[in-house]
Amino acid sequence: MKFLISFMVMLFVTFAIPASYADNQSKILLVLTSHSKLGSTGEKTGFWLPELTHPYYKFKKAGYLVDVASIQGGTAPIDHKIFDQPDEQESNQRFLQDAELMAKVFKTIPLSKVAPSAYSAIVFVGGSGTMWDFPNNEDVQRVTASIYESNGIVSAICHGPAALVNVKLSNGKYLVSGKKVSAITNEEEKDLKMTKINPFMLQDKLTERGAKHIYGKPWQENVVVDGRLITGQNPASALKVAEKIIEHLKHNRK
Repeated sequence: MKFLISFMVMLFVTFAIPASYADNQSKILLVLTSHSKLGSTGEKTGFWLPELTHPYYKFKKAGYLVDVASIQGGTAPIDHKIFDQPDEQESNQRFLQDAELMAKVFKTIPLSKVAPSAYSAIVFVGGSGTMWDFPNNEDVQRVTASIYESNGIVSAICHGPAALVNVKLSNGKYLVSGKKVSAITNEEEKDLKMTKINPFMLQDKLTERGAKHIYGKPWQENVVVDGRLITGQNPASALKVAEKIIEHLKHNRK
């Protein structure tokens, strides 16, 4: 009987505990916008789905625990325009058939409830909504600075770096000051006809904060790694951002 109990416990430990626990319990937090109004246009916006799904599935496949938070918690708004993108239909369908991830999006963790010490990396998912509720949010600044100063990874994709423009470290300096970063470019914003709608131009604001904005060709993959700061220029960069985060976690386990 003792052997049977021991065997059952062994099976439970083997199959029930997430694989990320084997990787020094590395846990990753994906953060979404809660903002759904596109300025004063009367149109809707939100987060850009592939910038969530591509990293999420990459992290899960690698065995990491992944939580999804948003500024306000609850249901995070998806920018509906993604469902009109022919090249993303397969990814969209995977999301719509994934009850677990859909539940995480419909019931996101309020960022105010997040304990930074629980995470080895934070990723700010892009989407135009982020330009309104990421920059001045105290919890964005609190969680980001804490994770970074605890030797964790800070990452953002496309409009996601809007979260970084006002983050200051304990030394009083902006996190991005003197660092290489990538984010959606002024040229790409012009393509989207967003230059007169956005509250500011992200490329310009990052530069104002002392960042070295490194850009590639419009809408082409471009990921910039500066130590534990990993940023991607646009949706095409989302998967590689995840790969770089995984690479860093594997080589710098806590």
